[in-house]
Amino acid sequence: MRFLKRKLRAATLGLALALPLPLLAAAQQLPTATPEEVGLSSQRLQMLGDVLKADVAAGKIPGAVLLVARQGKVAWFEPVGKLDSTAGTPMPRDGIFRIYSMSKPITTVAAMMLVEDGRLKLDDPVSAYLPEFANMTVGVEKPGADGKPVLETVPARRPITVHDLMRHTSGLTYGFFGPGLVKQAYNAANLGAGDPTLAEFSHRLAKLPLAYQPGTTWDYSQSTDILGRVIEVVSGQSLYQFEKTRLFDPLGMKDTTYYVPEPARQARIAEPLPSDRSFGVGADFNNPRIVRRYESGGGGLVSTANDYARFLQMLINGGSLDGRRYLGPRTIALMTADHSNAGAGIVPGPLYLPGPGYGFGLGFAVRRNDGEAPYPSAGGEYNWGGAGGTYMWVDPKNEMFVVLMLQSPKYRTHYRTLTRDMIYAAVIK
Repeated sequence: MRFLKRKLRAATLGLALALPLPLLAAAQQLPTATPEEVGLSSQRLQMLGDVLKADVAAGKIPGAVLLVARQGKVAWFEPVGKLDSTAGTPMPRDGIFRIYSMSKPITTVAAMMLVEDGRLKLDDPVSAYLPEFANMTVGVEKPGADGKPVLETVPARRPITVHDLMRHTSGLTYGFFGPGLVKQAYNAANLGAGDPTLAEFSHRLAKLPLAYQPGTTWDYSQSTDILGRVIEVVSGQSLYQFEKTRLFDPLGMKDTTYYVPEPARQARIAEPLPSDRSFGVGADFNNPRIVRRYESGGGGLVSTANDYARFLQMLINGGSLDGRRYLGPRTIALMTADHSNAGAGIVPGPLYLPGPGYGFGLGFAVRRNDGEAPYPSAGGEYNWGGAGGTYMWVDPKNEMFVVLMLQSPKYRTHYRTLTRDMIYAAVIK
């Protein structure tokens, strides 16, 4: 009998070792618990679910998926409403959402893996990897002869660094929201025309003036897209292939990709309401079913609530999950510290998205202390969201993280605050 048991254990172990790593990781789901087992009120969480359902019924949003995890266990994971209001498809737990700027933390983590590998440094000039970013100029608005502003350029006082790309102090910007002649130049350049590769996009962007001197101003930007190109050059792989090999497959993030060519997965793509598809000038919801060459590390990924939860659980664990290490805990601490403050010589730009009480780390907004911000999370909490409505935050002091998957640009800020308020009201110990 003992011999048979040993043979059975050996056969089971052999089968496990024979399975590819991606299949093993995908088979491992995060542990679950009832809300009360991790100090949350199921009644209070259900109140939030009821609010979301009422908003679906009122035609405010098509549907959503909410995941709440605490103390390493998923305590709430519920879909509401429709995946596609036009088709009437019910929302599944594994609905696939365009996460837009929630791609940025993932790309930044990927870059920090190269830093830990000794292949990249934060104080490296970007031009060491992308020569097109040498000798950059900065746009300066001055009154023209008719009194209207005109754009002139001056030399950048110092090179853009990898650190600048991660903390949005590169001087690059976005053209689809906010005023300014540099932003207008971005829109006029039509940077995405003709389905460029990331390399081609980088060369196009480098021809435009910066909106600010590097290292002086926090301004939301295409910095993370350029960081993705740096990853390609350093790794010798496409951005997706590097992220797939080093993050997505090992973590079991099987639905996190830039495009969705498979019909079976296409059937799980969440759609916004037809009247709620725009989030800026010339910026509408993309169609991830159409495979393009451009891989936007700053805003191109699609994902599911469960996939993103595995990524966040790795972060809150200090860089490891299921016995595999992705980053060291000191690296996570560096990423979630404030890198964009007066002590660093950084001032907030006119559209400072982190908001009151928050600084910015490497890929995340970071709460400086328990006060100032109108949210009940604790100091040290970090977060980011996507223009399409998705949102996440990690609160290490309360051992909690939340993923909200939603496709609604119009109401994205409303649900970020609502979700925070109602989930923290559910914390009972």
